[in-house]
This record gives sequence, structure tokens and C-alpha cells, in this order.
Amino acid sequence: MRRAGSDPRSYPARVSKPSAEEGRASRARAWHHASQAAVCDSIEPWTHGTVVRCSRCPNYHAFNVVRVERDPSMSAEALATFADEALAGLEHRRVDVESIDAAETLRAGFDAGGWRSVRLLWMRHEARSPVAPDARVQEVPYDAVHALRVAWQLEEWHDEGLEYLAQAREVSLGLGGRVFAMHEDGVPVGYAQLERLDGSAEVSHVYVHGEHRGRGRGTALTRAAIEAGSDADDLWICADDEDRPKDLYARLGFRPAWTLMDFTRWPLR
Repeated sequence: MRRAGSDPRSYPARVSKPSAEEGRASRARAWHHASQAAVCDSIEPWTHGTVVRCSRCPNYHAFNVVRVERDPSMSAEALATFADEALAGLEHRRVDVESIDAAETLRAGFDAGGWRSVRLLWMRHEARSPVAPDARVQEVPYDAVHALRVAWQLEEWHDEGLEYLAQAREVSLGLGGRVFAMHEDGVPVGYAQLERLDGSAEVSHVYVHGEHRGRGRGTALTRAAIEAGSDADDLWICADDEDRPKDLYARLGFRPAWTLMDFTRWPLR
């Protein structure tokens, strides 16, 4: 006779506790989705994820995107066709694939179709910066670094993108955007930007003009934004996973949390 309770069917199923890495990834994804939800006025589920759009900011590609939240088992061409339908009326097309393994299988197809692919690494701040903030960094009004924003846009997209910059301004100020700048001879040469939502925050932008790089200004600006967001439950930054800034952010206490890939065709001509 089997003892009472010895039937394995009487025991509750064991639920695996998420690892620390899985927990960070889940929090990063939740932050990313929440920031889009706070800005976008159209959030529509589809078979493999969500389509988000912001009607008042049609040129802001990060808030007009097809999110692929599960492995779609689709070709790059099929996803591009779906994006054409889901993002109809916009100049750009953007598909974010949130499983990096699935994204890598799609990358060659998107690249062949003329899309730009970028591995994005979300990082969470988990350690204090070892050096005090640089006194030369000052908080300034949002518009004080407009010339630098134009320079970044020209460098990044080879296009003035004035409509994008106006829409980015609206979004950032709506998220309580704070700007920190460093000057040379009274002219701003670099800036960092901090945005907040609920109890968390993101260092959403760090840029130093090309003529002033390599002298520690990016470090000083990032550190100032970190200090300003040090009271947040989570403090995030997003970096190109295949570029050097992620190493700077790691030295300043950010740790890898989640990697995804965005595919962008911008603009349509």
C-alpha cells in the first residue's frame, strides 16, 4: 500500500525561480514596453507581439514600431511585408525582434532588403560610480543643446530630421526630461539626458561632438545623469551592443540586462 501523500500526482508542480539574469531581462523589457505605452496612443496586439504607434509623433521611429515578442517563425521578407501594412502612412518601417536568437536568424534577410540592423543592449545600473561628478557639467534647458541634437541627427541618419527632433522634444519633456551639458568657450560640446516614468528612469541620450571626444567628456556627462537618477528603483541605459559606449557604461556601474535587435528602413524614398 502506498503511503498517504506519496502519489507524485498529489504534489504541486515545482515552479522554477527566475535567475538574476532573467529577472533583469524581464525588468528591462517591462521598462521598454511601459515607456512606449506612456507615449503611444495606439497599442494593438498581433500574432507575434504588438504594434505600437504614436499619431502625434510619426517621425519618432522608436514609438512607431512592430514589436516581435516571440519567435515568429517567419522570414525577414514576411515580417517586412507585415510592417508595410502595420506602419502604413509612415516614412519609416521598424521591426524590433525581442529574442536575440530569432533576430540573428533574420538579420541577413533584413540587411539584404536594405534595412539597418542594430543589436540593442539594455543595461541596469547596479554599482556606484567610482568618481564624483565633474563640476564642469551643468544642468541646462532642453533647447540649450539643440545644435548638438542636429549634429547627432546628421551623424546618425545623414539627414537634418527637424521633424523628428521636434517630436523627440515633446516626448522627452513629457517624460520629465532633464539635460546635462558640458561647454567649451561657452558653447555646449556634449550632453546627456535623463527621463523618468513612475519609479524608474533612463539615461536616454549621451552625445559628444566629434571634435571633442576622447577626453572624458562622455564619462562626465553620463555620470551626471546617473547621479540625477540615483534615487530611481531602476536606472537604465541602452547601448549599441556592437559599439564601444557599452564598455564605458559598464565602467560606470551598468550591467547587461537584455539584448534585442531593431531593424529599420528609414526613410522610405
